[in-house]
Amino acid sequence: MSEDITPTDQDIVDEALEDQAADNTEEDPWAAALEEQAESEAETAPVTQLNDDALPNTDMDLDMVLDIPVTVSMEIGRTKINIRNLLQLSQGSVVELDRLAGEPMDVLVNDTLIAHGEVVVVNDKFGIRLTDVISTAERIKKLR
Repeated sequence: MSEDITPTDQDIVDEALEDQAADNTEEDPWAAALEEQAESEAETAPVTQLNDDALPNTDMDLDMVLDIPVTVSMEIGRTKINIRNLLQLSQGSVVELDRLAGEPMDVLVNDTLIAHGEVVVVNDKFGIRLTDVISTAERIKKLR
């Protein structure tokens, strides 16, 4: 049968195959999506580095953030125990912590260390006296 095909007919067949291949790529949404993804991955946005000189400007108007609630917690120490020992705890049990007596407590804001302090009692209520406040530059370095 291939003997019956003239060069003109062969050209028509080739064109039809090329059109069919072009139609298949246009109809395939996955191929187009993968191409688009590959192009977007190649383009990376520039990342600006924070340095110590890029501390927040104290002259900024901070009124918009003054009413945002944060969680402040004081941590006296931590320990790890297994569930068996946890279930055996009762009134009067003593749990040993990882800190020594007299060591300063950690003051955390939203689980970020901001200061160290010591426990005080004022008018029969507990409080904490800050003894060391972590600088803004050190807090920014810990975020990196």
